[in-house]
Amino acid sequence: MTPVSWLILIIILLIIEIITLGLTTIWFAGGALAAFILCILGAGWKVQSAAFVAVSFLLLIFTRPWAVKYLNSKTVKTNVDSLAGRTATVTETIDNEKGTGCVTIGGQPWTARSAEDNVIIPADTLVVVEKISGVKAIVRFKKEEK
Repeated sequence: MTPVSWLILIIILLIIEIITLGLTTIWFAGGALAAFILCILGAGWKVQSAAFVAVSFLLLIFTRPWAVKYLNSKTVKTNVDSLAGRTATVTETIDNEKGTGCVTIGGQPWTARSAEDNVIIPADTLVVVEKISGVKAIVRFKKEEK
């Protein structure tokens, strides 16, 4: 391939990365850059292609996990994801066998079930939301802080 071909590929891959922000094509742009440099230095197309594949996959395997961890570290949980771990107040006794139970989380009422089937949680008790399953909050007793 010619240096111009590699430059065009680099530009296309960078444009795709900018549009998608998926941290996928950026690694292949790095591989194309390595192949471009080898092309300028006079390497054959087989060496260029091998460098493109090798550098792309090495970047993908070794740097992507690091980049995902640090670039997505400021992601804020929203909606239902933000409720896990929050404290709630039981407004109606939670009894899984009877199918009753309601809590208030951040001023919003939720149907609730105990994380443990045989545990009944009385009204006016503080609980911790374990997770949200469909439209129900799965909760357990809040441990007393010392």
